Amino acid sequence: MTAEGSAQFDIPGIWRRLACFLYEGVLLFGVVMIAGYLYSALTQQRNALEGRHGLMAFLFLVLTMYFVWFWSHGGQTVAMRAWHVRVLRADGQPLSQGRALARSLLSWIWFLPATATAWLAGLHSLGAISALLVAGVFTYAALARLHPRRQFLHDVVCGTQLVTWRPVRPRRPAAA
Repeated sequence: MTAEGSAQFDIPGIWRRLACFLYEGVLLFGVVMIAGYLYSALTQQRNALEGRHGLMAFLFLVLTMYFVWFWSHGGQTVAMRAWHVRVLRADGQPLSQGRALARSLLSWIWFLPATATAWLAGLHSLGAISALLVAGVFTYAALARLHPRRQFLHDVVCGTQLVTWRPVRPRRPAAA
């Protein structure tokens, strides 16, 4: 334990966490596609603009459930497992569902400044909005350098931390 009362673990570097973030986005594309198909089938949605607010709310709920489930059951999503990253409480214990929910909701801080700026500026170009989102993500990630343990703002607020977590490999039996 450190003097702050948090467990001492190796902290993954910013670039590895961003690579995990990008990989998570690729995997979530499939989750969103399946959830969107399910929503459109259940609601008999025929037009993409018809019922889009309901679809957005449904997708938000599905993504929240995805993260809360994985973070409270092992501390790793599929992408986090691939990149050997795990989320734990600041004291090194696993996350409860409540803390995982709070972290999931607060993690939208990654996107809120960029989306608010795009909305206030009246941007409609996909390229401009994408550039703004990428700049916002990199700025938010760079802010982690200001924290002594290189944690993101939503992790600090929620009392969680991202740590390096490599699985223990079983030992091979000695040759006879």
